[in-house]
Amino acid sequence: MKVLITGANGYIGLRLTMALLEAGHEVVAVVRDSARFPSANFNSIASRLTVVKADFLDEASLSNLPDNIDAAYYLIHSMGGGGHFAEREKRCASNFAKAAEKSGWGRIIYLGGLVGEDAELSEHLKSRRKVEEILRESGVPLTVLRASIIVGSGSASFEIIRDLCEKLPAMVTPRWVHTLCQPIAIRNVLGYLSGLLDKQETMGRTYDIGGPDVMTYRELLEGYSKVRGLRRFFIPTPLLTPRLSSGWLFLMTATSFPLARALVDSLTNETICKEHSIRQIIPLELLTYQEAVELALARIAQNHVPSSWMDALAAGTLDPRLFDAVKVPEHGVYLDSRSFPLKAPVLKVVDAIWSIGGANGWPSMNWAWKLRGMMDKAFGGIGTRRGRRSPTELRSGDALDFWRVLLADREGGRLILYAEMKLPGEAWLEFAVEPATDGKFILRQTATFRPQGLSGRLYWFSVLPFHSLLFPKMGALLAEGRRTR
Repeated sequence: MKVLITGANGYIGLRLTMALLEAGHEVVAVVRDSARFPSANFNSIASRLTVVKADFLDEASLSNLPDNIDAAYYLIHSMGGGGHFAEREKRCASNFAKAAEKSGWGRIIYLGGLVGEDAELSEHLKSRRKVEEILRESGVPLTVLRASIIVGSGSASFEIIRDLCEKLPAMVTPRWVHTLCQPIAIRNVLGYLSGLLDKQETMGRTYDIGGPDVMTYRELLEGYSKVRGLRRFFIPTPLLTPRLSSGWLFLMTATSFPLARALVDSLTNETICKEHSIRQIIPLELLTYQEAVELALARIAQNHVPSSWMDALAAGTLDPRLFDAVKVPEHGVYLDSRSFPLKAPVLKVVDAIWSIGGANGWPSMNWAWKLRGMMDKAFGGIGTRRGRRSPTELRSGDALDFWRVLLADREGGRLILYAEMKLPGEAWLEFAVEPATDGKFILRQTATFRPQGLSGRLYWFSVLPFHSLLFPKMGALLAEGRRTR
């Protein structure tokens, strides 16, 4: 079959793209920025993959979507992107529905949120349900899968659970920890999504999907702790309001505040399956919560995390248009540029550059990077808790602490990072291995800052003393091929 996947750069979309290609389908991957799509991961099956650039917020950009589509997956959401996300989701769904109807696509498959029909919904779940209504009104046959918490390496829910359990020996727990949910492994979600293609009887139907366990959120935390052999204590309190709970999650985990707020607001709604008919139509071996956690941890231990919620652009502040012309500005900026003669083979230096940040730390004054991340978090920024997807691999679009990877050209020895922290301006950090005049090579390390107003200029001059301490040593260590850990 020829299928179209929206949000193909996302947590679900990237994994579904691989699963469908491996199953022999022809896939059209629709992304806002084609430079961020990891095409190299699909080289062996690239003949059946087409990457199309389109933004469903911009109806005019959808003109190049193909007509001959058997099934289109709608996997777009905006809840991590801050305020007014419901309006953005409504506009995306409306533009998608128009494109589906106009192009005569065979069917739409939508992954939505699991919740009771009569429940008082959070803004997030209301938006998910509204999207479902818009897609249904397109006239194109719609199949809806409604899921609770998805458990897998890189999923937002799982990473929040992991953060809390790994970092906090004791947790103050609000009332919502007693809400029931039915977690499902990402492997089973992909099994249901791909399995629908061969089941024509599912067209026009809605199904609840969940794993075999019905649990409270506290039991999710306890279950993770048991798998990891951690002893954790829970202190119940009725005093944590949703807003305070959101702030607590924001400070204690890698999540952004908009995402924390959207998730917490939804935690008062029970998310358990009301019907199980999908299990007879698409019989799968459903993983228990413990098995799903063990599998996710195994993936992380093997550094095999194909996609993460943190790498979605909604998890930061970057304008996607910056990827269209990857060029650091040269005018109206302040520069701190230094060059260092290489004292190690080029490949070893590039490997060292590609290992910076995350759990590896930074080559020079790692404590200062952590402190800067804590300050950013305190002022509502993303901090450094996002870490990195892989300890040795970087690709365009990856999150890297409070940076976003704009360009990762390993062969050319060039890495460009864009700062997503709270700043009175814009900042870039670039590393480039270049030939020197004597036939040898140098490492050029450049920090660029484009200030906004007087506050931006004052900020730059206030951090110069730290730059003079941090940057010379960092460049020298990288030029020696010294890994950060």
